[in-house]
Amino acid sequence: MAKRFPNNPAHPERTCWGCDRYCAASDMACGNGSERSQHPAELFGPNWSQWNALELKEEKTKPEPPPHQAGDSA
Repeated sequence: MAKRFPNNPAHPERTCWGCDRYCAASDMACGNGSERSQHPAELFGPNWSQWNALELKEEKTKPEPPPHQAGDSA
């Protein structure tokens, strides 16, 4: 059974989050590359687990403004 994944650990920089072993950053036993995998809280902030997938989906479906043309003056 997999270990429970913590939402906001106290010191995420001390652990590799790449697999269920949660090895110390200095002792990666799984061979998951040469660098440790960061915790989502390190990448996206402490509220990473509160993101709403529907909001992100709606944001992606909004039309983008047309690209700036070389001859346009703004």
